[in-house]
Amino acid sequence: MPKPTASSNITHSEEVTHWQHPRFHAYFPAGNAYPSILADMLSDAIGCVGFSWAASPACTELETIMLDWLGKMIGLPEDFLCLSDKSKGGGVIQGSASDCILVNLLAARHSAVKALKQEKPFVEEGTLLSSLMAYCSKEAHSSVEKAAMIGFVKLRILDTDEKFQLRGETLAKAMEEDKSMGLKPFFVAATLGTTSCCSFDPISEIGPVCEKFGVWLHVDAAYAGSALICPEFQHLLRGIEYAMSFNMNPNKWMLVNFDCSTMWVKDRFKLTQALVVDPLYLQHSFSDKSIDYRHWGIPLSRRFRSLKLWFVIRKYGVEGLQKYIREHVRLAKKFESLVRKDDRFVVANQVHFGLVCFRLKGSNNLNQKLLSSINASGKLHMVPASLSGNYVIRFCVCAQHATDADIIHAWDVIMMFTEELLEIMKVDMKEEIVEEEEEEEEEEEEEEEEEEKEIKEHVEESVDEVFLLERKRKHSLKYKRSFFVRMVSDPKLYNPKIVRALSSTSSRRHTSDPVDSETGVITPV
Repeated sequence: MPKPTASSNITHSEEVTHWQHPRFHAYFPAGNAYPSILADMLSDAIGCVGFSWAASPACTELETIMLDWLGKMIGLPEDFLCLSDKSKGGGVIQGSASDCILVNLLAARHSAVKALKQEKPFVEEGTLLSSLMAYCSKEAHSSVEKAAMIGFVKLRILDTDEKFQLRGETLAKAMEEDKSMGLKPFFVAATLGTTSCCSFDPISEIGPVCEKFGVWLHVDAAYAGSALICPEFQHLLRGIEYAMSFNMNPNKWMLVNFDCSTMWVKDRFKLTQALVVDPLYLQHSFSDKSIDYRHWGIPLSRRFRSLKLWFVIRKYGVEGLQKYIREHVRLAKKFESLVRKDDRFVVANQVHFGLVCFRLKGSNNLNQKLLSSINASGKLHMVPASLSGNYVIRFCVCAQHATDADIIHAWDVIMMFTEELLEIMKVDMKEEIVEEEEEEEEEEEEEEEEEEKEIKEHVEESVDEVFLLERKRKHSLKYKRSFFVRMVSDPKLYNPKIVRALSSTSSRRHTSDPVDSETGVITPV
C-alpha cells in the first residue's frame, strides 16, 4: 500500500494564486465568506443530487424560493419570478454565466427554428439553422462566441460607441442588412458590466429593436448584477422588460463562493422545450405539479447550491450586502482619483463600480512592460484589457475586507515600478540617441567616401578625355608640320604653274613618281 503524502508536500503556497489576498486586483472578485463555506460543507454532508423534485424536494424548493428572493432584491419584474401570480417565468442556479448564455441561446434557437418550420415546412432543419444570426458587441464576454460555436449558429460581433456600449441604432442596421440577405436574426446578448471595462449596453435602446424583429434578448450581468441590490444602481436595469432572460453571478460580488450563477427566464416553458429529455427512469408522479431543474440546463446532476445563497443572505441581510458593495465602489473611486491626479496616467473607462481601467501615457509596449514588472514582483496582481486598440491595465477591488490602506499601497507599488520603468526608458533613450548619432556619423562617413570616390572617378575620366584630346591635337600638329616641311622643300607641291610648265617634260621625269590624274600634282614617294 502506498504511504500517504504529507500535507506540506500537497499545499505549496507558492503554487497557489491567492484570490482572496488584499493585493489581488485581477479579473473580478471571487466571492467568499464563512456562511457560504459552511453552506457548502452542509451541502456536501447531505450529499444529494437534486435533478428533480422527487430526487430532492428541499433542494428544488429552496432554489425556487431563493431565486425569487434575489430577483426581488435586484429589481427584476414579476414576469421573471416563479411564485408570482400568472407568471410563466422563474429562476435557476447554473454553474457559470457561460452555462446561462448557452442554454438561453439554445432555447432561442429552438423557438426560431420552430417558427421557421411553420413558414417553410418542407425545408430541412439544417438549412433553416444555417440562416440564423445571433448578435453581441465586441465587448461582450467570450462565452457568447463559444455558445454560438456550440449551437452551430452564426454570430455577428458589432462595434461599440466611444463609451464601449452597443447602441440600438447599430443593432437595427445590422439586422436590416442581414434580413435583406435572407438571414434570420434570433438572439442578442446584451451586457451590463462588460469584462474589459465594465461598460453598460443601453437595454432601453436594444430592447425595442429586439421586439421589432422578434428576437430573444438575453442580458448578461455576471459581475454588475450584484450591485443592483443597491437602489441607486437599479436605473441600469431600465428596459429589462424587453428581455427574455437575465443572469448574474452572486459568486463574483455577493460573497457567495463558486459556483453559483443565477438565471431567470420570462417563459420557462420555452426554455425547457429546448432541453427536455425524459427517460422512464427519471420520471415521477409529481412532474406535472413541480419543477424539475434537470430540464433547465445542460447537466443532469445538480448540487444543493441554494443553501449558500440562503446562508449568505440570512447572515448579512440586504443592508449588509449593500454596505459591502458600496464600500468597494468607494474604494474604486478613490483609486480613480489617485490615477487622475498623476498627469502621466489616463483613466480609460467610466468608473461605475469596482473596476478602474488605466494606462500610462505612451505606447502599448510601455504599458505591457509596466504590468509585467508589477506582476513579476508579486507585490500586486492585475490583468490587462484592450480598449479601442489601447493596452490598458485593469485594477479591480476584489478583497472582501479591502481598505483605504490597500488602495494606497497598490498605488504606491504602481508608482514605484512606473518611476523605475521611466528611468530605464530614459537611459535606453540616451543610449538610442548615442547609437543614432554614431549611426549618423557612420552614414556621413560613408557618404563622404562615396562622394570622394565619385569625384576621383570623375577626375580620372576627365584626365582621360584631356589626354586623348591633347594626343589628337599633337598628332594633328605633327601632321601639319610635316606637310609644311614638304611644301617648302618641294615648290611643286603648292605651285600648280610649275606643274603645268613641267607637264611637257613629264615624260623625262622618273617614272616612279606618280602623278595625280585630276590635279596633275606629282605625289612624292
